[in-house]
Amino acid sequence: HIHQAGENLLVVNLRGCHHLASIPDLSASRSLKKLVLERCTSLTHVPESIGSLNALVHLNLEGCSKLVGLPKDVSGLRNLEELILSDCANLEELPEDIDSMKSLKLLLLDGTPIKRLPEKIFHLTELEKLHLSRCTSLKKLPDHIGLMASLRELTLDDTGIEELPDSVRSLQKLELLSLMRCVSLTELPGFVGDLESLKELLIDGSKIRELPASIGSLLYLKTLSIGDCRFSSYCPDSINRLHSLTELSLGGPSITSLPAQLGALKMLQRLEIRNCESLESLPESIGNLWNLTTMILYNVNITELPQSIGKLENVVVMRLNKCKRLCKLPPSMGHLRSLYHLIMEETAVTELPGTFGMLSKLVTLRMGKKPRYTVIPEGNTETENPVLITEEIPGSMLPSSLANLSQLEELNARAWYMCGKVPDDFEKLVSLKTLNLGYNNFTSLPLSLKGLSVLKNLLLPHCKELKSLPPLPSSLEFVNIAGCVVIETVPDLSELENLQELNMANCEKVVDVPGLQCLKSLRRLYLTGCRACSSVVKTRISKVSLRNLRVLSMPGSEIPDWLNEEEVTYTARKNCMLKAVLIGVVVSITSDFPESLRDHIPTLVDIEAKILKMNRPIFSTTLPLMGVPKLDEDQVHLCRFLDFHPLVSKLKEGYKVQVAKRNPPFIPGMQLKKCGVRLIFERDDEIDGDEQQLDDGYQSLSEKLARFFNHLQ
Repeated sequence: HIHQAGENLLVVNLRGCHHLASIPDLSASRSLKKLVLERCTSLTHVPESIGSLNALVHLNLEGCSKLVGLPKDVSGLRNLEELILSDCANLEELPEDIDSMKSLKLLLLDGTPIKRLPEKIFHLTELEKLHLSRCTSLKKLPDHIGLMASLRELTLDDTGIEELPDSVRSLQKLELLSLMRCVSLTELPGFVGDLESLKELLIDGSKIRELPASIGSLLYLKTLSIGDCRFSSYCPDSINRLHSLTELSLGGPSITSLPAQLGALKMLQRLEIRNCESLESLPESIGNLWNLTTMILYNVNITELPQSIGKLENVVVMRLNKCKRLCKLPPSMGHLRSLYHLIMEETAVTELPGTFGMLSKLVTLRMGKKPRYTVIPEGNTETENPVLITEEIPGSMLPSSLANLSQLEELNARAWYMCGKVPDDFEKLVSLKTLNLGYNNFTSLPLSLKGLSVLKNLLLPHCKELKSLPPLPSSLEFVNIAGCVVIETVPDLSELENLQELNMANCEKVVDVPGLQCLKSLRRLYLTGCRACSSVVKTRISKVSLRNLRVLSMPGSEIPDWLNEEEVTYTARKNCMLKAVLIGVVVSITSDFPESLRDHIPTLVDIEAKILKMNRPIFSTTLPLMGVPKLDEDQVHLCRFLDFHPLVSKLKEGYKVQVAKRNPPFIPGMQLKKCGVRLIFERDDEIDGDEQQLDDGYQSLSEKLARFFNHLQ
């Protein structure tokens, strides 16, 4: 087709032709303007004729991983504007006469193994963007690179660059200079302050020891990113003069203080401080950053926020994650009238100020912590295992003013170790969609919980003092009370028509799950270790509740006898599609299972389903066996994989599905006692209505499963 089009051909797009090993002579295609060979991973050479395509404007060879070079003579590419060679993993050099490309504006060489740029590259006076990120073998730039008068972007991230040539000071149109993770670069020269057009300076992760004072001369700088650098113990005061700055990202383990007049950056909209493990306080002037909309503190050692934080009335997002010594929020927080998202996970805060209810626009409040573990040495061995603390830990209740947050959609107070009763004003949180109060020590939840009419996710795992659940809102889709070991009663669930997942693993005192038979949307039911209710639950399991079920776990030692043992061979049926693969297993754990992982690892991870082609595995997936049971207690798990899952979609004639224990196991102490597989085809599970009068051979799959569990009684 290329030959036939001849000189009238304008565009050739062969993107993603992975088996294309060569392309024909293009010398006849004199009008060709665009040639795209992106991800032609078998292409090793391009014809010499490409170097003579006078009309060519765009040449894209990105991802041609076997390409070893370009034509030596590219003198004909006088009109080429864009040359893209990113991720050409075998391209080690450029044509020496690259200066012939007088019109070149874009040159992308990211991820190539080039060691040097041609000295004549400085003749490319129209070049605007030069990207060299991930050129790890490149240690030096041409001395005269400063003559590239049109250059606006120079990216050198993850290169071996050891210094910037003095001529870089002449790049008066340069707007972006990126030196991130240049681990061989230890100095940022003072002439950087001469780059009067610079808008973005990014040096994150480099070995630059300090910023030159001249940086304060960059009057148009908008973004300064200096995170994870090896600075001395302070940030230079010269950044206070960057009055156009809108984004500032900084960090490093040795920084002990920030400039006192940080608040002089009146245009700042985003402030990000990361991994400042030696930084113990923020300047009071931070409250003068009136235009700030995003504030991120991550792994910073501050103990409190300055009172002036309340002046940041335009802040929309505040993140304080892993500030593990932060134990106090100032009352002025209540004045953050624009705050939508407050995310402060893994801090030491145990009490919210009473003014919290003034945050009228708050949508997200995440302040969960990791469950508290202690390390207990086992005998005289060197092994130390973390054990979940179960005794009561002094905690704090949420302030009553929290009920004023009528816009709140997500509340996460995981592992705050709240005790006693939760205040009975939850019904005022009318917008709440997700409530996560897991790993707390309260004894009951308020009756007003039912009034949360849009609540979708109720997460209460390992609330070890919780004795009962109140009536639940019908809007719920996910309920998790796994590990609530003293809970005895759950309310009637029959109205929860949208419920997709119910996780009650190891709720060993629950005696019944009323309404289970009505849950027509149920997809995952985890009742591992629920000894007291398993007999009753098996009578409640119905075809309705099983029709959409993908995972079912509960105490038991039997699987249906119509599941084939261990493996099954796929044989296609004429005009009948495969819809699912059903797998049943019986597992238990032994004394070899680490006690420290019982609450820490919620899922048994060592049972796999595999597809075998000629008895060799081509795909495997871990069965979702939620809940770690007690010793020697058999648990039955049924897992249904639907047609979009690779375990189904990858099956072909003669392939086998096999279930087996992982060898070697990730975690010792798990036994696979029984397993079986069943392929489900169209019409196997499509019978509606009552099937009481049907013989076994004519029942739907869901009816067969329901009868299997019912008959266990």
